Amino acid sequence: MQTIQLDRRAVLKGVAGAALALPVLEAMGKEVAEQTPRRFCAIYTANGMSLPNPKNGIDEWSWFPAKVGKDFEFGMSTAPLSPFRSQLSFLGGLHHPNGPKADPHQCSDMWLTGAPLHNPKPGEYNSVGIDQVVALHTKQHCRQPSLVLSVDAGVGFLSRTGTIAYNIEGKPIPAENHPRRVFDRLFRADRASLESQRAQLKRRMRLVDAVLDSARSLNERLGQSDRRKLDQYLTSLSEIESRLIASEKWIDIPLKEQDRSHLNLDATNEGEPADYYRNMFDLIALAFDADITRSVTFMLNREDGMGISDNFPLKLGLTRTHHSLSHAGDKDGQLEFAKYDRFLSEQIAHFLGQLQAYQDTNASVLDNTIVLFGSGASTTHNPRNLPTLIAGGAAMGLKHGVHWRRDDSRMSNVYLSILRSMGIRTESFADSTGTINDCIFSV
Repeated sequence: MQTIQLDRRAVLKGVAGAALALPVLEAMGKEVAEQTPRRFCAIYTANGMSLPNPKNGIDEWSWFPAKVGKDFEFGMSTAPLSPFRSQLSFLGGLHHPNGPKADPHQCSDMWLTGAPLHNPKPGEYNSVGIDQVVALHTKQHCRQPSLVLSVDAGVGFLSRTGTIAYNIEGKPIPAENHPRRVFDRLFRADRASLESQRAQLKRRMRLVDAVLDSARSLNERLGQSDRRKLDQYLTSLSEIESRLIASEKWIDIPLKEQDRSHLNLDATNEGEPADYYRNMFDLIALAFDADITRSVTFMLNREDGMGISDNFPLKLGLTRTHHSLSHAGDKDGQLEFAKYDRFLSEQIAHFLGQLQAYQDTNASVLDNTIVLFGSGASTTHNPRNLPTLIAGGAAMGLKHGVHWRRDDSRMSNVYLSILRSMGIRTESFADSTGTINDCIFSV
């Protein structure tokens, strides 16, 4: 049978002259096949993970495996992830050197940046997060530079933020939290809706310009908090404008056909926690499969008992809120905290299963995606030994099935290793001193 070689810009033309761009096919050759999307997804949970006090006799519920190396065993709180043993690894001993210098409630802010938080000088914030570095290098290949999600949406406020994404200027990027709005943004960007959104944006920006003219004359009277709020609002408008511009460039290129019948777009953060989380994860998986974006952050909980997800344990039949459980020192409290970690492990396992089910030309979407799951603290407000799990990325050179631990290793070195695995040849990230070469990475 004779094989054919297709041009990478090949299209299918219909009788009326309409053209559809072809997806990446093997017949387009090795050069194009090697351009398979490389993706990154960061998933954050607040308040640390379950690391029970040995005196309580429930060591089997520890989030970190007891053994280091390839013969580790999953604990009770991470057992739902065991089907993906060969596709994930636990990393222990990690920290951000600037962590101990910061307010312990701000650990979510610096999780993806590693920077000192909120410089006291007005107008100075954080530094850029790894997710936005990925977005900067991949945005030309997809419809949306990044997708920023959280349970509470917006940016929150100083020390209790509602997002883990920070742009190139170190300013917080507002998150979205409603499945239907996320779906509409990802899959319903028709020309009419884009024009309507752009008209609304222009009206809002005219109002902002008027406000700024007045604010400049009153700048000395505006407090630092008010200036920060206004700046965050302007950042939000800028992000919306960037998304609209990106969407317009892709409006005539058809999306991949997908089965979306399993989505429940009416799920909310006020309903069943599992239903809400799974629909949000399903949307991320669909966005990756359709190559709409290659950079996603999802904040599952906010620090210090803030936000609606703090009550999720109560909805699951546990007796205390998430933040309260993280402070528990008694056996019953620490066991419930571990059981909530198990619930989160079930949601992550569902997400990994979805990514595994979708296929790129060379491997599964999971194999072409690096999934980072973790927290900015270990035990209560402790910025060392950050619980970290990395999954996927087999087609990007990651070797899994290990519990790796190096005390006082820099989290930024892991991030630099992730960037290198994604083909982003940057010399450093934040306060990195090099890549992690004795770990799961081959860079």
